Amino acid sequence: MSRTRVESFADRSDTSGVTPDGAAWLASAGTHPRSTLSLWAERPEAPVVLPCGAVFDVVSAPVVFGRRMVDRLWGEGPGSGPVAVDRGRMLLFAAPGTAQRLPSLMRWEEWGTPDGESARTGAIPALLCHGTGDAVTVPPPLVATGSRTRLDGRWLVAPDTCRPWLPGPEILLWAAVGAARAAVRISIFPPADQDAKVYDVSRRR
Repeated sequence: MSRTRVESFADRSDTSGVTPDGAAWLASAGTHPRSTLSLWAERPEAPVVLPCGAVFDVVSAPVVFGRRMVDRLWGEGPGSGPVAVDRGRMLLFAAPGTAQRLPSLMRWEEWGTPDGESARTGAIPALLCHGTGDAVTVPPPLVATGSRTRLDGRWLVAPDTCRPWLPGPEILLWAAVGAARAAVRISIFPPADQDAKVYDVSRRR
């Protein structure tokens, strides 16, 4: 398959920020990456289901709490890997092995119990960890104009390289704890136009 065909979605309007290298990285997680890239070349608005555990794990949080985690990662930490929003959940792409390690770290630090409730404050909601044996729906490289709501599949931080940096369990635990502590200090009035935030991916490790 020619590189021109793979990159065809990059020339269309209203792109989500996914680059051809980012699309290739996502596709590499699947059993048949060429087929995934061919699908996106023909239908760049199509989401796909990809397995976790080899190329990436995914930590899924309720969208508001997940947004606080991402803001902390970019405001006070090293940045994040790719981040997507889908059906009311924030999907944080993480290093392989995170899904197995993060729950045990939360229990060890007494921030979470096996059912995902915080043992100290109740401020950390259930974090769903997807690793080996799991699969997630990945948003498409192209967002169809006028066809999506805020909760539809879309990229908040799009994959833009063939080897994006991915946070591990310790970094995500730090972000979750910080988001939980910040939650008790946040005003009941949310800041205006939260969706207007732009994350500088050049800062990402």
